[in-house]
Amino acid sequence: MAKSAALGWTTAVTVTLALGAATGCKDEGKANAAAAAENVALVADTAAKDVGEIERGLPEGAKKVAPLFTRGEDPRSNLPQVRKELQRVRRDVPDLLVAKSTFFALADDKGVAIRNDLEQDAMANQDLSKVFPDLGKALGGQYVTTTGAFPGPPGPAGPDKDWVAASPVKNADGKVVGMLVTGWTYRAFARHLQEILKRDLTEKARAAGDPGKLPVVYVGVFDSSGVYMAPLTPKVNEDELAKQNLVEKTASGPVSAPFPITGRSFGYGARRVEKLGPNAGVVVLRSDL
Repeated sequence: MAKSAALGWTTAVTVTLALGAATGCKDEGKANAAAAAENVALVADTAAKDVGEIERGLPEGAKKVAPLFTRGEDPRSNLPQVRKELQRVRRDVPDLLVAKSTFFALADDKGVAIRNDLEQDAMANQDLSKVFPDLGKALGGQYVTTTGAFPGPPGPAGPDKDWVAASPVKNADGKVVGMLVTGWTYRAFARHLQEILKRDLTEKARAAGDPGKLPVVYVGVFDSSGVYMAPLTPKVNEDELAKQNLVEKTASGPVSAPFPITGRSFGYGARRVEKLGPNAGVVVLRSDL
């Protein structure tokens, strides 16, 4: 073969392989995006269900802790008993038993925390109505949810945000004497949602006869303040998703797209979850092995 012909053949093969690789990466990205769109639907439904448990259970819990204010003594006079009652309420109210809350706390009629159900109580004596101004609505007699951030340094995964709910506690005369408060951090909630998704993917892979074939998935919660991924998510993944302006992109409905990160083909799916709050939603980042 002539040298020029050989060079031409080599160039043609190289171009063909390059185009094939590019097409393969493009198709892989599309496949990941389509799968992520399906996954985020499950995650969003789970998140709405989790908030529903709080909506139903917290008002019932508030009724059960009311005797702490109506026994003729200040609940602060027996803080171990307050913690014990909070733990009992969580056990006795079915929706609260399965709730994904990381704490339950009792506050007085000024919104100041009395005690939570954790062994180490970092909330005691904090004015919750100042940290989360919308909680003042609970002192006005309404069930309310809001977001914000408890004071303190960020965790290992970076800055976080808190989702909280409160229900008024009333005495026998219907007067608001305090409030029952609960909630979770965005990152803790994202970890829970990620575990649910991984469990679903594992069950489907087992049913398909290939339990060892699982995609890489990461789950996060987003709102106007940013994107908060589950702990142990590579920081570059969160940083890249934060640039996507998910609040704007999901304004008209769910979105998905191929999403390469550091040379690896990913796809993401994102959608709003109204129950989480204004402009809030969930995102799934996926890459099949």
